[in-house]
Parts: sequence; structure tokens; C-alpha cells
Amino acid sequence: MRKQKGAVAAGHPLSAETAEAILRDGGNAFDAAVGAQFTAFIVEPVLTSLGGGGFLFAEKANGKQLIYDFFVQTPIQKTESGSLDFFPINADFGGAEQEYRIGAGSVATPGMVKGLFRIHRDLCSLPLKRLAGPAIEFARHGVKMNSFQSSIFDIVRPIYDASEQASKIFGSRTSPGELIREGEILRQPEMANLLEILINEGDKLFYEGEIAKSAVSVIHTPEGHLTLKDFRRYKVECRAPLRLTYKNQDIALNPPPATGGMLIGFALKLLDSAGDYVPEFGSAKYIAQLAEIQRITDSARIDSLAKNKTAGINQLLDESSLKLYREQISDRLKSFRGTTQISIADDEGNRASLTSSNGEGSGVMIPGTGIMLNNMLGEADLNPGGFHGWKPDRRVSSMMSPGILKMNNGTDVVFGSGGSNRIRTAILQVLLNLIDHKMSVEDAVNAPRLHFEGGKLNVEAGFDPDVFRELKQLYPNQKIWNKKSLYFGGAHSVSVRNGTYSGAGDVRRGGVSSVL
Repeated sequence: MRKQKGAVAAGHPLSAETAEAILRDGGNAFDAAVGAQFTAFIVEPVLTSLGGGGFLFAEKANGKQLIYDFFVQTPIQKTESGSLDFFPINADFGGAEQEYRIGAGSVATPGMVKGLFRIHRDLCSLPLKRLAGPAIEFARHGVKMNSFQSSIFDIVRPIYDASEQASKIFGSRTSPGELIREGEILRQPEMANLLEILINEGDKLFYEGEIAKSAVSVIHTPEGHLTLKDFRRYKVECRAPLRLTYKNQDIALNPPPATGGMLIGFALKLLDSAGDYVPEFGSAKYIAQLAEIQRITDSARIDSLAKNKTAGINQLLDESSLKLYREQISDRLKSFRGTTQISIADDEGNRASLTSSNGEGSGVMIPGTGIMLNNMLGEADLNPGGFHGWKPDRRVSSMMSPGILKMNNGTDVVFGSGGSNRIRTAILQVLLNLIDHKMSVEDAVNAPRLHFEGGKLNVEAGFDPDVFRELKQLYPNQKIWNKKSLYFGGAHSVSVRNGTYSGAGDVRRGGVSSVL
């Protein structure tokens, strides 16, 4: 029987194919993740960008785990809000609308370029030219737009309409005034040229050279906050993961200052207090318990961040905090954002989970590069204290939480998700499906989900509608979706046990997986 070389799950067939080819060429999981990420810039341009940031959860073959944090940084100095280029747009998810702010005033210091170069230096075995080669070819010669990617352009169309440069690159060739449609070829020659120059000259070009100067020229004060000093001082941070257990299974997650991992851990700790009892998947008790856990977790997030952005989140797993929230859940139940994910495991024992985001994009392009900068300062989910309440020169606190589950039966599951504020609930439900409901990784990722926030219960297609009629009194504000939606995340994941691999591309975000 042929030995398997690994598994890949990603948000686009070409991202996955790039990773697969790199593994076949002898690259490791980290080579494959970096290569897939470069390709994702080209084929998933709304969801990820060189102008954004992200995180890599890395587990090396020797068992050492490390989080690479290359998420965005708040500006060193604030510009007075009255003069900012900072304005609202609405994204329509086809069942829920969400407001974002875009413009030069929404841009935080991007970390993506420096992050990928650092990961390559530390963990990769193949030349960067090989890893970025497919992306350069796709950008120069074009890729056919698929249905999912076209639909995302529809959701955030106001952002691309706000930028003449973006409209020129991503506009339809057959329908003037529209964005690129399914079946059309997207070519990005400026991006191809930029990637070639970056590979040859290194990341200093982006942070200290002409690209930084060009970026600052379009986001300078008084319209924006960033200066050359912001670019020059940006650093990738490496951290030990947040480790916890649930039902005696080991989980490693993204630690603070990111909030997503801590909130997932908080929810799991609350559920663990229920003991061995597990309501049947999809039952009224299951929905009520999960909705209530999500309600309390969101309340705890807002309370903690209002008190102290980092310290408050760190204290969520203290026993005193857990006891308070457990009592709230018990009393209640008596009445009975632009992100992509790459997950890879290789046959050497390396595990890589890379989550990246450009927010929704700011509408601001770096001239001559094809790069749209992020709008992280305009994401309400990342700024619960108000859009202008951020503190200078701090890592923006992200919901992204790439990680790994190590089960008692010897199975490793490499996971993560896109989905803005729904990331934590998507990952939580995947973990519960794997541990409590004994699902395969494919079933765990593609089972229907729910999300409770702001007093509203959003329910994905696939549950029994009668269940929600039972719960109408407890949760009167319900939105029952008629199909699976990217609103509920995109948890592309892979698993390995005793040398046998499997993968799951989340259908909500056009996900694909392959086993080599």
C-alpha cells in the first residue's frame, strides 16, 4: 500500500493544488502553507491580501508548537477623526447585513509580507521562488473566476466601486459597470511583477523601500494614520499557543492578545462543567445549550474588553470568572468578517494552520502593485470599544484562531476558520462535533451551524425547523437561513491518524481538500 504524503484543505482548488504540488516536490507542510497563501492572494483576492495579516499555528515534527503572529498593528499616532477618510458601507450576506468602515482611515499596519518571509526563513525547506511561482503564473496569465469568488465580490461591491484602481483590476470585461463574473478570466499583471520583485529583493522592499513609500502616499495624514515609521517598526511576534483540555482531549489555540482562542477555550470550559452529558446533535436541548454558551461568551467578551483589552481577556479562564458565567447559564437553561483558512499535515509530522485576512478591504490600493490595503480599524468586531477607541502601536486583537486538536485515539486535527466574529463559534462547533458527537472531520466541518449574537439566533439550513418553534419563547429573535452560507465561517481542516489522512474543505466558502 502506497504511503500517504499528507493532506491539504483550503478555500480554492488552485490554493490546494499549489500546496499539493509543493508536498509532492519534497516540501514540508510549512512550504505548502506559504505557497498556498501566495496563490490565495491571486485566486481569493477579497478574502486575503498582501495588505492584511494573519497567524500561523506551526507544530514541527519534533512536537514543538509555535504561533506566528503577523496580524495588523494599530498606528503609532492617531489622526483627528474629523479629518479622516473613513466612511461606512454595507455588506449583504444574503440574509444578514453588516456595516463596515473603509477608506484610508481604516488601514492598520499590514503584517502579511513580513510574516511569510519570517515563516520561510524559520520553517521552510524550498526556495521562496518555488513557493510563489504558481501565484506569479496565475496572476500573469489569469485564472477563471468561480461561482463562490464571484459571489463574494457581490457582497462587498461597494468597496470596489469606491476605488477606481480596484474597479479597473476587478471589473467585468463583458458587463461594464459590474465586477468580474463567474467564468471570466482575472489577470493581475501588476501583482505578478510585484511578487517577482519581492522574491528577489526581500521583505525590506515592502517595509522600508518603495512599496512602503507608495503606500504611505495614499494613506497619509490627514486622511489616514500610517507613516513610514509604522512600516519600519512592524515586527512578527512568536508565541506559545494557549493549551487546554476538553473531555480529556488536548487542544492548542491562538493565545492573547488575539481573543478568538481564549473565547473558544472559555466556551469549552463552561461546557466541560456539564460533565459527560451530551444532548443529541440538532435537538432542542443541543440548540439551547449551544446558543446559551454563545450568548454568555459574547457577553464575557464585551465585558472583558470594556474593562481591559488584554488583561480582561486573560482573566476569562480564571475559576472565579467561570463560576459566575456557569451560574448564568444554569439559570437561563432551567427554562428550557474577509478571511481564508489553509490547513496542512505532512508525513514528517509537521502540522500547519494558516488563517489570514484583509478585513473586507479598505478600497485603498497601493499604486502600481495590485495590493488593496486592509480595513481592520473599520471592523466593528475588532473594535468593540468604538472605532476610534484603539490604543496606538498595539497588535489588533483578532478572532482568528488556527490550532490543533490531539485526540486520545491518536488523531490530530488541524483546524481554523474564516468568518469575522463567527470564527469562534464555527471552530467551537467543529470541535464539539469531533469530540462530543464522534463525527468524521468531513461531517464535523459540514454539519449545520448556529450563531447567537446581539440577541439574535442565526440558524443555518439543515436543522429540523420544528426544533426552533419549540425554542421560540426562549429565543424569539430568530433568523432561519435557507442554505449554508459563508456567514457561518469556513473551517477548512485536515486530520491524520496512524499515517492515514483525510481533509474537509468547508462548502460554505468554496473549500476543497485532497489527500496525497
